[in-house]
Amino acid sequence: MPEQFLYEELNSFARFGGLSKEIPASLTRNLNPKLELRPYQQDAFARFIHCYQNDYSGKKPPLHFLFNMATGSGKTLMMVGLMLYLYERGHRNFLFFVNSTNIIQKTRDNFLRPDSLKYLFHPEIVIGEKRVRVSSVENFEGASPDDLNICFTTIQKLHSDLTSEKENSLTYEDFKKHEVVLIADEAHHMSAGTKSQNELYESWENTVQKIFTQNEKNLLLEFTATHDYESAGMIEKYRDKVLVRYDLLQFRNDLFSKDVVLVHSDFAPRERILQALLLSQYKQAVAAKHNLRLKPVILFKAQRTIAQSQQNKADFHALIDGVTANQIAAIRQSKVEIVRRAFAFFDENNLSDAQLAERLKRDFAEEFCLSVNDESEKDSQQILLNTLEAPGNKIRAIFAVQKLNEGWDVLNLFDIVRCYEMRDTGGPKIGKTTVSEAQLIGRGARYFPFITPEHDERFKRKFDGDLKHELRVLEELHYHSVNDNRYISEIRAALIAEGLMDETVVERELKLKEPFKQSEFYKLGVVWLNDRIPKKYERVHSLSDVGVSRRNFIHIIAGGSGGSTVALDGTQNRAIASTEAARDMKVCEMDKNILRTALARNPFFNFAALRRYFPHLETMNDFICKDDYLGGLAVTFQGNVDKLSENRSEQLAGVQGLLLQIEAEIRGQATEYEGTRKFQQSRIHEIFHDKVLKFDKNNPQREADDFVADKKWFAFETFFGTSEEKKLIEFINRQIKDWSKQYEQIYLLRNESHFAIYNFADGRAFQPDFVLFLRRKSGELLSYQLFIEPKGKHLKEHNKWKEDFLKAITQEFAGKTLKLDGKNYRLVGVPFYNSEDENVFKVDLESALDADIAA
Repeated sequence: MPEQFLYEELNSFARFGGLSKEIPASLTRNLNPKLELRPYQQDAFARFIHCYQNDYSGKKPPLHFLFNMATGSGKTLMMVGLMLYLYERGHRNFLFFVNSTNIIQKTRDNFLRPDSLKYLFHPEIVIGEKRVRVSSVENFEGASPDDLNICFTTIQKLHSDLTSEKENSLTYEDFKKHEVVLIADEAHHMSAGTKSQNELYESWENTVQKIFTQNEKNLLLEFTATHDYESAGMIEKYRDKVLVRYDLLQFRNDLFSKDVVLVHSDFAPRERILQALLLSQYKQAVAAKHNLRLKPVILFKAQRTIAQSQQNKADFHALIDGVTANQIAAIRQSKVEIVRRAFAFFDENNLSDAQLAERLKRDFAEEFCLSVNDESEKDSQQILLNTLEAPGNKIRAIFAVQKLNEGWDVLNLFDIVRCYEMRDTGGPKIGKTTVSEAQLIGRGARYFPFITPEHDERFKRKFDGDLKHELRVLEELHYHSVNDNRYISEIRAALIAEGLMDETVVERELKLKEPFKQSEFYKLGVVWLNDRIPKKYERVHSLSDVGVSRRNFIHIIAGGSGGSTVALDGTQNRAIASTEAARDMKVCEMDKNILRTALARNPFFNFAALRRYFPHLETMNDFICKDDYLGGLAVTFQGNVDKLSENRSEQLAGVQGLLLQIEAEIRGQATEYEGTRKFQQSRIHEIFHDKVLKFDKNNPQREADDFVADKKWFAFETFFGTSEEKKLIEFINRQIKDWSKQYEQIYLLRNESHFAIYNFADGRAFQPDFVLFLRRKSGELLSYQLFIEPKGKHLKEHNKWKEDFLKAITQEFAGKTLKLDGKNYRLVGVPFYNSEDENVFKVDLESALDADIAA
């Protein structure tokens, strides 16, 4: 058996529960609070921490790891988290290098500018009770031992600086004298020597290797979306270094990217451009209808030269200046389904062809279009490119050749227009141009984050289970090209190779049975659902009411003598016994200017934001002084406390640390929403309808089965689901004969994202897999609505909150009747169905119904 890569060893280790997923609070707490770590990022951190802290496979220092993570998966956030972790471990100096100056400027903004749209650190970084500053340095000689120091450079400049004497530049002595963490972005360029034996690349690679090995406490962390697992040299070099392999296919299958749709037509180039522009306008209009702020961007890709791109831009402006309603009407002849849907939407919303033409002239005026080929406007271009999602950025169209193939980070790109018709010719392999086009599409496939009332997960696709949903268009990237069968076949193959398309993905219709559609139940019946509303904090009158502890916050005075250690785990401060002097200072006794400065530096404590959690708070002064708020808390200063009263900077740092602790505890306990306990009726025919589903045909979670076709009580013609869900249907089938004695109406409906209900406690959306309707034969007109969720034993604990919610529904409505049109309804939430405990489920189900009858 071939020797495994490191990531494969860690995969096995994790499967058997050997890998702790606990991430230090010093890392998570000091990331920008607007961001959230995704499961694969948490796994990547856990792998690094495990290998950093433990001897693995006999690996000797200096440590060298590679993170092979898909484009758009948040590699830069990973870098920031690792810097925070390593700072706490004693590292202070970080070298960030890449092969592109464009990426350098973008990364500098993300690391250094709190006002940047994509800033990644917390505005106030506190590690070990000390406020930490992120500093940009030219070299590490004289760098502050208290700061997180980052030197930004390109691999070309790094190589040049080290091979020639320059004032203030980096030297090999820097890496020998100082412990440095080397962070290589787009790292596949730094390994090109091993792969290709190219002398230029070899010299770059050798430079990195030489500086890395100057000090055994140095670290080399490489990040790339493109890693070669086939070349013998690369296998030998990286077998014990690849910590994470999370490729674009897995990223896409985990729903974190847009879906790529090829739009090919026989239109002439001008009509293809108009078609793409109308789709862009359609996306903007759909977003506005659903109260989502979106300015979709479209990219016009030239083939080879800047001159071609400039001509494309000139032709584009001539087209826009002269666009007419008749030209818009001609696009209505398109046979592309998404275009037909767009015009149907325009018609439904009374947007005429003339109005559409005027909107194109206004929205795509020359000042809202950007060419990224003009070197003389490089800085302004980069600012606009890096802030395309910003509300004040009005750019709608980008014209480019090759500049955006790496390092471009944009979420609101929804259309790419291939402004040429030639293709690579000859040979059995996919041409280099086509591969390059697929890679560009990969950059544009980054998901535009949004939530809906039914879907909480901001960064994931939501409508693979409902391809006809209006908002589905915001989860797609459309690539527009000529209708050339050979080219379409090649670009599809390139996209499959990149992981952006999957040959195994299929679309399937989910259709309601015609007799069910004609039934009185479907036409007039109701389903009872609740809603989600902003959490009400009327009961909150103090910090304690939102889970903030009243223990003292411990602050170590910088420069104090040794002997004290404080460990923060996010839920408690554990102070090791100290022989140092210590002094408690109550917040209410500190200078008000110090307190107000600390509060002003943390946006979480803006008065309007505080009122969200503390509606009874009348003034900021009350928050500072009253015992129920900051006034009742204290900071314990440890170290040299003799002149603490005069040391305003240490008092300020102590209060800032206290505020960060309070913020973390509030965020950990408080919720933004709650589910209403009032359920309201919706008509069955408004909620349940035919759908088109998209899923992997080889996924065992999505088995198609027609065994329900002859079951009148099952509403859909076909069942797509897991074996556990099928066993539930089989269980119900066995009960039908007995149930028919008690109930005159029995219907089981599969919930394929047709509706969500909302957890009472925190408003989390829950889409139970099934809803069962039973109407009693005798007595009053009484119907039961039961929410049912099958769940394998291995998933029960992770989804415990859902089962608790189902039980809470039963408790909430025990003995209560909902009334509508002279009919009575009762709601029941049944504990999870599991085939291994089927008898338990049966008892729970019967008990819930019997208890309700008894009540």
